This record gives sequence, C-alpha cells and structure tokens, in this order.
Amino acid sequence: MAKPDNHGAKQTSQQIGRRDFLSGVALAIGSSFLPVEQLLAQGSGPDPSSQEYFLSKGITQQDPRYYPPTLTGMRGSHPGSFEVAHALRDGKRWDSVAVEVDAREHYDLIVVGGGISGLAAAHFYERAHGPDSKILVLDNHDDFGGHAKRNEFRGGKLIGYGGTQEIEGWPDWSPEAKSLLRDLGIEPQRFETTYYDKTFRSKHGLKFSVFFNKDTFGADAVVSDVGLPTWEAFAARTPLSEKARKDLVRFQTEKVDYLPGLSVQEKQAKLSNMSFQKFLEDYVKVDPQVVAYFQSFLAGGFGLQIDQIPAFLSLWSGSFLRIYWEGNEGPTSAAAEGMGLAPPKEFANAGEAKQFLYYHFPDGNASIARMIVRSLIPGCAPGHKMEDIVTAKMDYTKLDQSSSKVRIRLNSTAVRVRHLGDPLSAKEVEITYVVNGQVRKVLGASCVLACYNAIIPYLCPELPQKQKDALTMGSKVPLVYTNVQLRNWKAVQKQGIAMAYCPTSYFSEVYLDFPVSMGSYQFVKTPDEPAVLHLVRIPCKPGLPPRDQHRAGRYELYTTTFETFERHIRDQLTRMLGPGGFDAERDIEAITANRWPHGYADGFEELGDPDWPEAERPNVVGRQKFGLISIANSDAGASAETNVAIDQGYRAVQEVLVAQKAVTRNG
Repeated sequence: MAKPDNHGAKQTSQQIGRRDFLSGVALAIGSSFLPVEQLLAQGSGPDPSSQEYFLSKGITQQDPRYYPPTLTGMRGSHPGSFEVAHALRDGKRWDSVAVEVDAREHYDLIVVGGGISGLAAAHFYERAHGPDSKILVLDNHDDFGGHAKRNEFRGGKLIGYGGTQEIEGWPDWSPEAKSLLRDLGIEPQRFETTYYDKTFRSKHGLKFSVFFNKDTFGADAVVSDVGLPTWEAFAARTPLSEKARKDLVRFQTEKVDYLPGLSVQEKQAKLSNMSFQKFLEDYVKVDPQVVAYFQSFLAGGFGLQIDQIPAFLSLWSGSFLRIYWEGNEGPTSAAAEGMGLAPPKEFANAGEAKQFLYYHFPDGNASIARMIVRSLIPGCAPGHKMEDIVTAKMDYTKLDQSSSKVRIRLNSTAVRVRHLGDPLSAKEVEITYVVNGQVRKVLGASCVLACYNAIIPYLCPELPQKQKDALTMGSKVPLVYTNVQLRNWKAVQKQGIAMAYCPTSYFSEVYLDFPVSMGSYQFVKTPDEPAVLHLVRIPCKPGLPPRDQHRAGRYELYTTTFETFERHIRDQLTRMLGPGGFDAERDIEAITANRWPHGYADGFEELGDPDWPEAERPNVVGRQKFGLISIANSDAGASAETNVAIDQGYRAVQEVLVAQKAVTRNG
C-alpha cells in the first residue's frame, strides 16, 4: 500500500460525504447488498452520493434512482467491478455452477464490454445489419463507456471527465471513425470555433506552472511561466540549487552536440534506444535535481517516467507541454538542434497540440459513449444534438428492457464464452456471466469481445496457444484521474495555475478542467464560483522494466484506499494553493477518484521491445477471429486513442458479418 506523506497537511474529522472511510472496502459480488451500516462505526449509513449507498439500498439498474455519474469516492475500477474477473483469473470456474436465471435469451450479436470500442461495434452492426438487429452489451462496471467516464457534481451543474479526455487528432481519423461522429451529429471543429474559450487562461492570468516540493527540491514553491521570459529568469525563481539552476539553463539553451562523431541517423538510433534519464545523467551530466525536474514530464502521455522513455522523444518535452497548455509555437530543443536532430512526428506539429486542447466535451469522450447509447436505445436520454447530450439525464432503467432491440446490461461480468459445437462449424455462441451474484447464460449468433485482452484467454481457453500468449503479452498502463470539487478557485487564480506539472509529487498534474461551454452547460466565469480541479497520478515504479512497472502500479492502485488518496489530495493542494488562501477543510466539497489499474493500452514500443513485423505484432496476433468470436478493443489496436477503439469495433463487425453470412450460406 502506498504510504501517505503528511508534510503539514491538516488532519481533520470533517467528513466529505462520509465516503472517506468506505471506499477502501471491497464488497464482493455475492454480498454486495449487505447493509453497509454494519461496516460503519457510526450507524447513519453512507452518503447518498456514494456507491456504497447504492449497494446498501439494493439499487439496481432497473431502479429510477440508479444514476452512476453522480457517485463520488472510488470510481473507475470500483468495488464490485473486478472481483469476479479476478476470481476467474485465479482459477474459479462456473461451468458446473447451477444457472440461477436462464431465460435462454438469443441475440444476433453479443458484445462483452461496453466501452467505446464495444459500443462502436454495436453501432456499426446495427447500421449494417438493420434496425431490427437484436444486440446485447454486457459490462462489468456500473456504468457504460469503459474508460470514458463522466463525473457530475452539484446536480450536474459541474461536470468532470473521469477517463478518456478528448477527440484527439480527429482530422486524421479513419473514414470509418469519422463516419461514426457524423452519424451521431458530432462536429469537432465547433469546439475550436465556438465552445472552447481560448481567452480564459489569459483573462485570469493562468500559466503553465511547476510545483516544486520541499522533499526533493528543498522548498514548496509554485513557479509559473515555465522558461519565460528567459530560462535564466525562470530558474532564478525556483528552489533548485545553484548548480541545478545552471545545468537546467545550460541544457535548455546551449546548442551542444552531446554525441559527437555520429551521423544524424546514428544519433537518432542511439537516442531511441537510450532512456532520457541516462542521457541527462551520462551525456549532459546534469545535477540530480534536474533529472528530478524532468522525471514525470511525459508520464501522462506514456505512463512512464524518464527512466523508461526514449531520449529521442523526450528532448522536446519541455517546450511541448507549454505548447499543449498555452498554444505557443514550437517545439524547440537546444540539445536537439546542437545534434542536428528534427522533432519526432509526435511533436513535430504544434497545431496538433492545439487540437488536443480544444476538442473536449465537458465529460471528455463520455459524451461520445452517451450519444452512441442514445442512438441505439431511443428514449433513454432526451435530445439529439452534441450540445444537449452534455446536460442530458440518462434513464438507466431503459437500457435493459425486453421491449428494446438493443440492451445494455451493467454490473455483468462474463466468465465463459464458447461455441456450441466445433468453432469451425458452430452456429451459436454461449456466454456465461455473473450479475449480482447470479449466474446467467445467453446465446448469440456472434460475439465481439471488447474487453481487456488479458482476460480473453480465461474466457475462451480453446483459443490457439500462440493467440493466448499474444493476448496476455500487453500490460495496460495504470492511472488515476481525480476530480476535486472546490467551493471556489480563488487560490488557483492567485497562484496563477493553468496547469501545474508536479515532478516527484503524488499527483504529477493539477489543473482546472478545460474551459468548454456548450448548450445549456456553462464553464465557470469567475474565481468566486465552484469549480472542478483535475489531478493525475501515474503510479510509476522507476528502476523496473516498463511492463513490470505497470504491474507494480496496478497492485498499488488496488491496495490503496480512498482515504489514502484523499490524504494525498489534501496535502498536495494545501502545499500548492495554501499561499493563495486555500483551506482544505473549507474549500474541498467533494472528491471522485477514477482509478484505472488497467488504463492505457500497451503500445508495444517500450525500450527493449523487438521490432516485430506488422503481422507478428502481439496486438495483431491477439485479435484474430476465432469462429464466431471477434475481438475489438483498444488493446487490439495497441493504442489508447478513441479513434483506434472505434476502428477496432468496425473491423470486428466486418468479421462478424462475414462469419454470419457463411453460417447462413452453409445452412
């Protein structure tokens, strides 16, 4: 378990919805409706905004009170969403367990996993197969969307994103992914032209900042305007030692050839196979405080610290982050220029960085998931535009009705997916799943597995061994997206923080949510108003190989209680915002920690990975069709981007349609 640091943070008996003391309790599926009051020292019961309240009251998907977006405390991979899957992984089998509810439902398509990829598969199948298509989507979480999760505060007047952040790089999306946006009525360019307030940060004097903590750098200090007006002026305001200041300025400003005697191609190859940390330590020879300064610069994008990120990518990191938040031109790198290197494609276009920033629903891509569901199940949410989905109240009771052609069944974990007969000639697949402790079965003409790759070999042990090995090779990047509802954001403004990069702190990024207003939803206008502060933690474990870091980080997240997260939140915000008048007891009104132990998809481009031929890449081998079973998820595309998840859903559906035609043709 992660050990919280105290560092002068106020310890208080004030309760934030009483969920502080509950969210670390893992309630097993079989006992998920035990009265939570029995677990409390006080007997008044959990806060109505907590998941524990749902459990204690037996509120299911069919209850009008069921509305997961308002739940606070531990979200994401929440208690109740993973225990059955972990039991399957650990050897439990349900083959001989009596089926308590077996209505022998039959569908044209069953999708296991209700994230963006699974919902996109349902959309593409209905579009191709016709409006009478019978489709069932099963998901183990209490809400659909996968990592595209929505957090509501103050009755929906404040909205935060708990996962997938933006419609990244949409002009370069595939025709199929763009067609889904068109079908839904999403016009991404309207964010840049209408919805995103490009002047918000300058109006309020907010800048890209760095929070230096006293544990590493000797003093707690927020320093804004990174690298401005000059690197010398910036360094002078930091608590870095004199040597570290000089080394930081030297690295950022002097055009030095740190790899003399090598050609440009040889330099690029060498830096692509060397960590940025090694480059700084052994070639630039900077002070350890400078290494610490850069430690988490790219953790939010790569899920790793600089001990495992190639130096070639990292050289432009400093200027790139400022482009991302302030739209400055770039990127630039004195060291790269000194070695004659051009930026890698990831950083080459400053305009792409602006695209990351602008194309963002208030709830991130949860709005895309909600719009897909609204199109699949008419009447489950009002409206039909991209603007009205933001404040639409989803009626979860309508998601799984017998009268609907498309049904979405939540809190349902698949434990077995098998063909009825030989996979080469079978006409049906059978899916066994567990919901609220009950074992159920359904039949389908085809199945799309849009779940985490590593669980698929346990669901389908008949898969070829090579495919099972490929499916389990990847290791998703663990992460935590935390949203903190503040009484106001005066202290944020006084500290001048648009986004604070926090090297070596518990949370590596802290920022106000994106200034997007659309439809009837309005972003905050003045510092006196309540606001949502977004905090990011990537539980890196420097010194281990990348995938071992991911596994260790995943263990940390599963064993860290919400109380520990809250203690770190109070501590870090007090140290960052205290000089601006922030008081944790007074100013924090609610906390939602979106925990994703299985977060970003593995890109299979870590230091030390082989240069696989395309056909032999683990994601390509792993996603091969198996009889009537196809695979669609971000893992299958080896990318955490939304367009990739959509593309994989489209590909899987094309496989399904071909397989179903073959069954029909063969009688």
